[in-house]
Amino acid sequence: MAGNARIDSSVPHSARIWNHWLGGKDNYPIDQEVGDEFVRIFPGQVDIARHSRAFLGRAVRCLAGEAGIRQFLDIGTGLPTVDNTHEVAQRVAPDARVVYVDNDPLVLTHARALLTSTPEGATSYIDADIRDPGTILAGAAETLDFGRPVALLLLGILGHLTNEENPEGVLARLVAPLAPGSHVVVCDGTDVFGTPSGDGDDTARARAIALYVEAGGVAYNLRSPERITGFFDGLELLEPGVVPVSRWRPEPSPFGEPPAVDAFCGVARVP
Repeated sequence: MAGNARIDSSVPHSARIWNHWLGGKDNYPIDQEVGDEFVRIFPGQVDIARHSRAFLGRAVRCLAGEAGIRQFLDIGTGLPTVDNTHEVAQRVAPDARVVYVDNDPLVLTHARALLTSTPEGATSYIDADIRDPGTILAGAAETLDFGRPVALLLLGILGHLTNEENPEGVLARLVAPLAPGSHVVVCDGTDVFGTPSGDGDDTARARAIALYVEAGGVAYNLRSPERITGFFDGLELLEPGVVPVSRWRPEPSPFGEPPAVDAFCGVARVP
């Protein structure tokens, strides 16, 4: 969501780096270089990327199935990969309608080419920034009926807002028009399991982010689990509450509970 006005292959971009961490091919050498250096400093980032993607699938299946949601607004889409939001939702409910929002031209180009809907449902794409909720909501209303429940997905995007940009206020503006029975899904980066990097008091993840910014990337603001929990104020959190993404209703495994990672998430209902 923090992209450039045009595709610039000389500057790293979060969506393309994320694609690289997930094993995708839609990235440039600069993204691979910066992404690999990030992982060299903070190896846990690959696990965070993969567990966050898996959480998306579990959350959407829960909402389309258990909660009966048929409309999804996915802000900060990222580059298409396997099991995108509409694919997961329409596998459960072929008539599901999905609106993707991003402001990276490469993301939007790939989305329009690859993210096609079932005949019964619909997908659409909005070129907008999360800092402009009005544009997002107006564009989404062309595909979604805000008089009925909508699932609002914000995965790894609120961290691109600084405290001065008031992420809680931005979220409140996006939630305000949602009908009762809507749901809000948030996933954001933390540093609760971080270890000192060996260079002062910074953790390895904080140091990796700093180097990413130095290379021309857009800053990502890590927040505490308590702050992430506060994003759900006034909403009804589903079990198990705000937890590491790897531990939100994980798939059964003979190996026990998956390891905790430094990204926390939650799913909540709009009363």
